[in-house]
Amino acid sequence: MRVFDAGIGDGTVLTRVMRAMHNRFQSMPFYIVGKEISLEDVRLALEKMPDRFFEHPATVLVLTNMNYMDAPWLVPQSLTEATSLVWHEVALSGKTSHEFEEQVTGLQPFLAENWRTTPSRKSGNPVYDRPAVMVIYREDHRFLLDQIIPKRGAGRADFDLVMASQPFRARASLDFKVKRVLTPLSRAIGPGGRLLSIHSHGNDPGQEIIQGVWPGENPFIHDRHQLLKAVKSELGSTARNYNFNTYSDARSLFRYQMHSLPSEVTESIGTSTLFAAWNAAIYVGQIEDARLEGVIGDRRYLDVTRDVVRKHGGLWFWDESYVISRRQD
Repeated sequence: MRVFDAGIGDGTVLTRVMRAMHNRFQSMPFYIVGKEISLEDVRLALEKMPDRFFEHPATVLVLTNMNYMDAPWLVPQSLTEATSLVWHEVALSGKTSHEFEEQVTGLQPFLAENWRTTPSRKSGNPVYDRPAVMVIYREDHRFLLDQIIPKRGAGRADFDLVMASQPFRARASLDFKVKRVLTPLSRAIGPGGRLLSIHSHGNDPGQEIIQGVWPGENPFIHDRHQLLKAVKSELGSTARNYNFNTYSDARSLFRYQMHSLPSEVTESIGTSTLFAAWNAAIYVGQIEDARLEGVIGDRRYLDVTRDVVRKHGGLWFWDESYVISRRQD
């Protein structure tokens, strides 16, 4: 079972998927690749993995900081970057999650050295100093996993499942989203595999908070229909090998809610709850720090947040999902 997580974040989603995979395929080897440029997120994700290696020993976990055009194959397209690639294999010894945790924790110096980033001069977003790949598996299952453990310069994609949850900034151009993210990920799908992508949709209380402070603000500029149409065009003649499923709103759209006690949103709303709601809204809305500096000098943003939370009896957000699947050869 081959899975690619297009942005593992702190590993919460991936860990839950790995548990579900084990529940259904308890004896099947897993090959899982996670792309993440944030050092702190990689650390948090690794903290969740010792239990996964204990429960499902036939697991190969690969983490990389490369971009979406290179990460599924673990090979930089640039010759300069390919020659500077850091490749590190970790064969975990022992049989307990505690032993695995100690060895995973011991990777901190390697991560600190090789997961460094610098801001891009063009976009300001972090870019890696050197491409890096870290391959982790259990030593006592090396023989079983020999054909699955990737080799430097000879990586293959062919994933059964590609998960792309919030894989790009909402305000990014359609050209960037399609050419730099969704099309490469589509090409990484194996026969019969599928790409599940999810991004924020807007038109929810979270956006009301944002527009209450910045009238007319709408960071959610491309919907699933526009994205899939553009991906199909970018794939050209090979698009005939794929199915593009936008689904109806009833199936595609889903919402998630900020957890709070009923008394926290129906009576006097505490400052901590308001701060939590505000932080959630600006995180989903991807508001830049420079813009925040101009509004947090007074309490108006908290007043706006309180009014919206009271109006809706809480805070929730809409996401939309869509699927690109590859037909069997």
